[in-house]
Amino acid sequence: MDPRRPRALAAVAVLLGATLSGCTGDGSGGGPGAAGLGDPYFPRLGNGGYDVRHYALTLDYEPGTGRLTGTADITARATQTLDAFNLDLTGLTVHSATVDGEPAAVRRSDGELTLRPAGDVAGGATFRTVVRYSGAPATITDAEGAREGWLRTADGAVALGEPTGSTAWFPGNHHPSDKATYTVTVTVPRGLSAVSNGEPAPPRTSGDRTTFTWRSTEPMASYLATLAIGRYDTRTSRTPDGIPVHTAARGNPALLGEIPELLAWEAGKFGPYPFSSTGAIVDPLIDVRYALETQSRPFFDKNTLDAPTLVHELAHQWYGDSVSPKSWRDMWLNESFATYAEWLYAEEFQDTPVGESFAEAFAEPGNWAFPPADPPSAGDLSDPPVYYRGAMVLHKVRQAVGDETFFAVLRGWPARYRHANASTEDFVRYVEEEAGEDLTDLWDVWLYGEDRPTGPSA
Repeated sequence: MDPRRPRALAAVAVLLGATLSGCTGDGSGGGPGAAGLGDPYFPRLGNGGYDVRHYALTLDYEPGTGRLTGTADITARATQTLDAFNLDLTGLTVHSATVDGEPAAVRRSDGELTLRPAGDVAGGATFRTVVRYSGAPATITDAEGAREGWLRTADGAVALGEPTGSTAWFPGNHHPSDKATYTVTVTVPRGLSAVSNGEPAPPRTSGDRTTFTWRSTEPMASYLATLAIGRYDTRTSRTPDGIPVHTAARGNPALLGEIPELLAWEAGKFGPYPFSSTGAIVDPLIDVRYALETQSRPFFDKNTLDAPTLVHELAHQWYGDSVSPKSWRDMWLNESFATYAEWLYAEEFQDTPVGESFAEAFAEPGNWAFPPADPPSAGDLSDPPVYYRGAMVLHKVRQAVGDETFFAVLRGWPARYRHANASTEDFVRYVEEEAGEDLTDLWDVWLYGEDRPTGPSA
């Protein structure tokens, strides 16, 4: 996400509930999966008892009425014997659900959709759930007025998911720790485009409707899934290494032509690009005051497409998208690396040394409101310390271990946890393994310390 537009998330936490319900079961008999994964900021986000492998979403959208009709075909593996399990879903009307082809009982409560199969799902079994639903998807607004979820425009809509907005347009296990592959098939009025993550199939037009299909074959956290519908100028090119570049924009912003060069520069710093394609979506009809690192296709609203922000969102493809947080407490790992990428870019292309960016961040009182690895609440997850103090932590690591080891960490970290999830503890352990030394004092002061150190020592 664009660090210059932090958002408060407390209202979303209230929306999703503050306590757990249900139980995990012990795997010895049929029991319900948990109605939440106990995330420190969104306890009821995500669901226990299963691991999603693939989402196949078949959607039909009518911009004039704002009505979405959908079928979510979800393949998952049971991690315990299940006589019931939950999916996260905000709003929308569920018309039917089946588990392995048999009708399942459906119950709704707040943002939880509980399904009770006709028979228990055995622990370790792969099972298929199909949910049919429709309605006008919700726009989720947080306490500071920032919006996510389903954002309507005059001719379409854009779906943005961080941290909980994906619950507004499809049912699923919406915690970043449960990543899956996706196929998104969308039918819209002829003349509009529908753009999502991953690779496109050729569109199919029948009468006055056109169907678009996108496939994401690398695992993706649900908050990184996106869908943009509208009258876009869509283009496909390739990087010098042959990576497809899919862009969709109203107009043709010149900066999008720099994606191949920027991606090559970042690959030189961070290692091979982790996805099968790249690109961007730019929609100036949306005014949410942030950009977002939607996987393989970052989104930019009316005011956020500039070179530093493009560098930031592309860097997230390594840090945040390929290596995703185990919980929302680990969000600083996403934002610190993306912010440090901006500092490296400013040094090489804008004559601003990294030390100068560090000193500027060090001098800003707002960056010391709390430790980056321990935000006080959900409302603080996108505040400046997560970005700028997080980047300062990385710079202190660089000073402590030297450039050779530090830049090896920049490449090795996304390689070690490629397409997986990682926590702050994983990062601390990894850095110390690579450095061959104990950095407890550094972590205590810069990552977890409550007070600003007496001098920046940049």
